[in-house]
Amino acid sequence: MTLKGKTAIVTGGGRDIGRACVMRLAEEGASVAINYHSSDAGAESAVAEIEAAGGKAFALKGDMTDQTDVTRLVRETQARFGESIHALVHVTGGLVARKTIGEMDLEHWNKVMDLNTTSLFMIVKAVEPFMPEGSAIVPIASQAGRDGGGPGAVAYATSKGAVMTMTRGMAKEFGPRIRVNALCPGMIDTDFHNIFTRPEVRTIVANASPLKREGTSEDCANLVAFLASDQSAFMTGACVDINGGMLFS
Repeated sequence: MTLKGKTAIVTGGGRDIGRACVMRLAEEGASVAINYHSSDAGAESAVAEIEAAGGKAFALKGDMTDQTDVTRLVRETQARFGESIHALVHVTGGLVARKTIGEMDLEHWNKVMDLNTTSLFMIVKAVEPFMPEGSAIVPIASQAGRDGGGPGAVAYATSKGAVMTMTRGMAKEFGPRIRVNALCPGMIDTDFHNIFTRPEVRTIVANASPLKREGTSEDCANLVAFLASDQSAFMTGACVDINGGMLFS
């Protein structure tokens, strides 16, 4: 499995799953453009580590729901690494807050949908014209897109379900030139759950799974690298579960 000589963009690449994807793609030889929103320390340290190992990377702050920032990311990537972009890994997203339908207003609903779903549309629209034959798009969806999510996560689960549907639709639209496969992570040890999930709930979920643990960002990054590479050449339109066996689909 190698991405030597290829260019990858990772949105939300400054921490957790995104940063692990950055490092894994670089390990496989890709030149990596790292978008981040607030995790500047993680993004800049990733660049330093990749360059110290002889690889190529740069980090650029930007909001993937802002057209100007999306366009700037693509143009800067091409200026540094060349016209073609071979892999897009879209990690940008989040829950924002746990709110029931009764508690949320339209502003919250739109913010979650924009962050998780509209951002994917915007970056794909900007990158797709520059993706040659054999390229790959890997969105990060969620187990919540399958099971509706936990308490107060209706907006988040809906947005991630939309990411899964977009994955299938884009696979049809962009094939055979570009393959599109999404990850559906379950309980992964990240700031997402550090912020939004109680420790006792995390323990119960982990112990209920066949593998008896939470996943790691590196677990997800290994799957992303596979889906971005030619080793998954006959896969497209798949929404791949990575949850330790907590949910079978």
